[in-house]
Amino acid sequence: MGKIGKRYTEISSSTDSQTLYGIDEAVKLVKNNAKAKFNETIEISFNLGVDPKQADQMVRGVVNLPEGTGKTVKVAVFARDSKAKEAEAAGADIVGSDDLAETVKSGKFDFDRVISTPDMMAIVGQLGKVLGPKGLMPNPKLGTVTDNISDAVKNIKGGSVEYRVEKAGIVHAGIGKADFSESAIKNNVLAIIEAIQSAKPTGAKGTYIKGITLTSTMGVGVKLDPAILET
Repeated sequence: MGKIGKRYTEISSSTDSQTLYGIDEAVKLVKNNAKAKFNETIEISFNLGVDPKQADQMVRGVVNLPEGTGKTVKVAVFARDSKAKEAEAAGADIVGSDDLAETVKSGKFDFDRVISTPDMMAIVGQLGKVLGPKGLMPNPKLGTVTDNISDAVKNIKGGSVEYRVEKAGIVHAGIGKADFSESAIKNNVLAIIEAIQSAKPTGAKGTYIKGITLTSTMGVGVKLDPAILET
């Protein structure tokens, strides 16, 4: 077993793993404990009462964080002609069609999100084996297959976060940076909680959101009081 560092011991002593904290106190603790030498990401995890193996219990969607993510997101867009120009004007980092498909097939790409116009999906669909495992495949339900390219690019660049429940019923997402103000972090927390609540699948039975934990990249988890779900 590795030795527990002095910094981790120090921040662990500031929280109680059994205590459920109100959102203001939780945000303050997480922000104050983000003491690494880099700007840590503020992360949130939901423990959901769902079985992702069941089609009617899948939880997946996109939330536009009001305060942004604090992260520079590289966006690739599959589009042609006027839509390609629209993507470039909106700030897309890479725009292409067959040439972009060849880049993807080579595996040598470093973009974070992919958008496509509907007419390009015949090409993009062939890239599923490469984009799918990386969670990059465009999806109309997530707003990444659309003719409204400008808004799609701006939303992603401005703070759009995609979430998807994992096998164990956990949803995990980065929702900001440690240098955000407490109010900015709180606003983003409330936004993603509302999104997760709204995404409750029809097949979910019993308690849907069993727990919410807030932390930073190198910090310790702080459990939120379930009472926040009623506000």
